[in-house]
Amino acid sequence: MSRWIKAMLAAVFVLLSLAGTAQARSKKDKALDQTLMDYAATLRWSGFEQGLAFIDPAWLKEHPISGVDLARYRHVRVSYYHAQSPVQVSKTEIRQLVEIGVINQHTQSERSVIDRQTWRWDEKGKRWWLMSGPPDLTQRN
Repeated sequence: MSRWIKAMLAAVFVLLSLAGTAQARSKKDKALDQTLMDYAATLRWSGFEQGLAFIDPAWLKEHPISGVDLARYRHVRVSYYHAQSPVQVSKTEIRQLVEIGVINQHTQSERSVIDRQTWRWDEKGKRWWLMSGPPDLTQRN
């Protein structure tokens, strides 16, 4: 076998190995992309209450959402959702900084809220969970 054929076979083997790794990783990456888009769309069009479905159930159990907070979420609408690119912290965790515009339905005043999100990959459930809880609407900029 010529040296050229051996080199070509080696290159093909390396490319196939990398493609297999990228494909296995891309399922998790695709799930992250879809989850982040779905969460943004849910907050933007359906509201904060529906966004609670993205939060880790264990987090919600430890930090139950109060009636006052639920009422606060019901009184605002999202006007914009500007997310920075997610930053990988570990193989199972990413962080993302998001600026959310909220409009008070009663006063029609708009302000922005900074949401520092932490997302964790659940290998068993094959999904991403929001570990940092819902956005804090009480913060003042």
